Amino acid sequence: MKVNMTTDGAMIDAEDLGPLLGLAPAQVPEKMRSGEITSQSEQGVDEHAGTIRLTFWHADRRVRIVCDDNGNVLKTSRSVTRR
Repeated sequence: MKVNMTTDGAMIDAEDLGPLLGLAPAQVPEKMRSGEITSQSEQGVDEHAGTIRLTFWHADRRVRIVCDDNGNVLKTSRSVTRR
């Protein structure tokens, strides 16, 4: 898995993100457009400089991906939250 860095920000392929959220990859674009999948991007500072943390939420699942400035994934975590 690799995160693509563009002038518009960080992008991850639906083929990689879908399974992490428990979805078929084909469902990802539609659910992002409808707001069922939300996301946040954070640029690392101080000792985390040079990293980017992407967080995605869908239903009761949260996925965090930490990558370097080149998009190389350093860490991935998944969790299920209780409502």
